[in-house]
Amino acid sequence: MVELKTDTSIDAMHAAGQVVGRALTAVRKAAHVGVSLLELDEVAREVLREAGASSPFLGYRPSFATTPFPAVICASVNDAIVHGIPTAYRLRDGDLLSVDCGAELDGWVGDSAVSFVVGRPRPADLRLIETAERALAAGIEAAVAGNRVGDIAHAVGRVCRTAGYGIPHGFGGHGVGRRMHEDPDVPNEGRPGRGLPLRPGMVLAIEPMLIAGGEDTYYEASDGWTLRTSDGSRAAHTEHTVAITDSGPRILTARMPV
Repeated sequence: MVELKTDTSIDAMHAAGQVVGRALTAVRKAAHVGVSLLELDEVAREVLREAGASSPFLGYRPSFATTPFPAVICASVNDAIVHGIPTAYRLRDGDLLSVDCGAELDGWVGDSAVSFVVGRPRPADLRLIETAERALAAGIEAAVAGNRVGDIAHAVGRVCRTAGYGIPHGFGGHGVGRRMHEDPDVPNEGRPGRGLPLRPGMVLAIEPMLIAGGEDTYYEASDGWTLRTSDGSRAAHTEHTVAITDSGPRILTARMPV
């Protein structure tokens, strides 16, 4: 069942989303060559602590997971698409890092992700990330009352496919509210004019995931969480929590410039 949020609830979700935005900005600023993924997780934890927020990621255990998630960020490096567990791995020059973070504040959740390159970037990685951001922007532009979920999916997928990138099958966005994952599912590819109608008060996490090699296949790593590209090519992931309002889409997880 899809819960429609009031304006007051959306304002509260915006407060949670701003914590997420600050956490992602802080992590990106700290992500230098030689810094470990565990150290980046601690950076995000400190932002949550200072805000009086908790993490919807920490201890999360959906039906597919064999163990609870042990961190407050997902840190996915190079061929990792999503759900990377922070480890002692130290970032290297040219690594492509995708960071996903959530915050729960006063009972409401914000969820967002960003991809960037540490050190000297490869042109191909910059194109991949730029396309992910364009796909996210296209999805947000389609997130207006009167459209349907399929319009968001189509907008995201068209940008990804036109650029020649793969889209991991079965993974996409979702509703957000008092829980991190709520109805409806928001696929990253679909047919326009299909699916659930978009109404003011719906809040969605729109999150393109792109595979550079053009294939849609992936596998689960031995940690039981990390999804990696089957062809070993690099991946990018970006996400915002977006409210459907009478005046258009409202991004609740805006990030500060780095």
